[in-house]
Amino acid sequence: MSSQRAHTRSDYIFFLSYRTRWIDNDQYSHINNSVYYHLFDSVVNTFLIQRCGLTSDSAQIGLVVSSHCQFFSPLSFPQVLDLGLRVLKLGSSSVTYEVAVFEEGKDVPAAVGGYTHVFVERGSRKSTPMSELLREGLSGLLSTNESLESKL
Repeated sequence: MSSQRAHTRSDYIFFLSYRTRWIDNDQYSHINNSVYYHLFDSVVNTFLIQRCGLTSDSAQIGLVVSSHCQFFSPLSFPQVLDLGLRVLKLGSSSVTYEVAVFEEGKDVPAAVGGYTHVFVERGSRKSTPMSELLREGLSGLLSTNESLESKL
């Protein structure tokens, strides 16, 4: 994961702006580590809603099965952040996202992380292949250095 530090804004395909809040800071006057996972969730779900047709009552839902974050430099209120999103791996029922957190106007991320979603049927919670619309939307986020995977 150490190569994540070398990533730049141009490595990411979809962006969401986030205005930090006073409550995001912790006692050390920087954004608390747990907030980064809220940021990841926000950019991923914004993309899924806007570009993949997911709604609050969709038949398929994504469950997070793993997550991670690497921190390179502190951020704090009142900074404005840009959240960059791309897909690293796309399987038949799962996707691995990478999110970079940039200070507005900066080209190098302050943090890089992400998570893996496994898509399941809402009622049974059993893994299910992604819908065509979902898969099509996510494939548009594939990094040019990555490829579609045929497995989970």
